[in-house]
Amino acid sequence: MVMIGKVLRMHHREKKSVREIAKATSLARNTVRKYLRLGKAEAPQYQRPAVPTKLAPYVEQLEQWLRADARRPKKERRSAKALLEQLKAAGYGGGYSRLTDYIRAWRAAQCVFRPT
Repeated sequence: MVMIGKVLRMHHREKKSVREIAKATSLARNTVRKYLRLGKAEAPQYQRPAVPTKLAPYVEQLEQWLRADARRPKKERRSAKALLEQLKAAGYGGGYSRLTDYIRAWRAAQCVFRPT
């Protein structure tokens, strides 16, 4: 984004040509032209399409287990490794990190601080 702004300033304020800007910034002329066509100093934003994960079919069961564990004392709760073993027994073919990321996000969403 900084480079786009720099290119735009050099072109509009300093009245430099595309070739001069390319030489000064070590960018390709096509890149300089692309930035000038943008006309604004905002970085391009890329959107990934939403793809269901291997965990998606098991989310409902996992949330049910997490809700049940939330009511238990801390020492009696199942660890992520224990939950992974139970999910693998149910047919889950994904990895441990995907499961722990989901558990962490779920717990954060459940523990929202609400001042009284």
